[in-house]
Amino acid sequence: MTDLSKARGTLMRRLFGSRATEVVALMARMDLADAIGDGVADAEVLARSYDLAPDRLHRLLRALTSLGMCAESAPGKFTLTEAGALLRQDHPESMYDFARFHTAPETLRPWTSLERSLYTGRAAFEEHFGQPLYDHLADHPELSARFAAAMSEESRTTAETIAEHYDFGPFRTVTDIGGGDGTLITAILRRNPGLHGTVFDTAEGVAQAADRVRAAGLGDRCVITTGDFFTAVPAGSDLYLIKSTLHNWDDEHAVRILRSCRAALGEHGRLLIIDVLLPERVGPDPAGLNPYIKDLQMLVLVGGQERTLADFDRLTAAAGLAIGSVVALPAHVGLSLIEARPA
Repeated sequence: MTDLSKARGTLMRRLFGSRATEVVALMARMDLADAIGDGVADAEVLARSYDLAPDRLHRLLRALTSLGMCAESAPGKFTLTEAGALLRQDHPESMYDFARFHTAPETLRPWTSLERSLYTGRAAFEEHFGQPLYDHLADHPELSARFAAAMSEESRTTAETIAEHYDFGPFRTVTDIGGGDGTLITAILRRNPGLHGTVFDTAEGVAQAADRVRAAGLGDRCVITTGDFFTAVPAGSDLYLIKSTLHNWDDEHAVRILRSCRAALGEHGRLLIIDVLLPERVGPDPAGLNPYIKDLQMLVLVGGQERTLADFDRLTAAAGLAIGSVVALPAHVGLSLIEARPA
């Protein structure tokens, strides 16, 4: 294959990438992974269960096979691959809700206005839906529930890794800022029996946290409190965590959050920022997570951004903090642990 042929192939894959996304999105919307299950699905039989013409479902299953979501074990007979099985709702590591939210019209449509966001610096989401994303979620309970479930699925896959790769031994108390349903704090407390925790978020954010904490048997070691991190963060903990939150905001709002954290820390506390850390230069992406695409997604959805270490240095300094250690988590997680202390 010539270099020009390879270049054309690369370009074609990029140009048709959105079509592939729509095919996988339809697999999720139709609950096809659940329908196929553990066995071998006959395309004709499966088509009848969906009241579809067999030849058209067969075309979809072939496309999913070409994308690595299914395998054709014999003509017209299909099984799930390991990737496809992640769209089963009963899979222990299911990404079903994550897939449904990130392929919803509310997530995809703003991308058609990427150019406008580049010029204005504002979220294209507001142009399409007339209000910021989080206000829209508050007004649309079904989408909000899907978003919460998607975030919980994402946190579940990273929480144990975070708990394993950071030394919580020196601390007695930890507060998870924007801690949502408590997935991260429960993973940390389970591994550190001498630690007590707090989940801090909006009332909507912590709606399911109490159930998760109780189910983990941690009700006597974890409290849940609500508030606005732009105004104040509860004081009194040795360690504060803020995961996948700062990237939702522009620099001005991110500094306001960090200043609230600094005020809560006192003089001896620590803040652990858990977020995507963009390399200073674009390099290999073995896990296929492409943080640069995620960076643009934050722009079009909420006007936020992913950041480099230099960016975090600048923001933390503006809030009276100084970065100490930085630990990159395994590549498949796509996050880093950035520890900051009072400057």
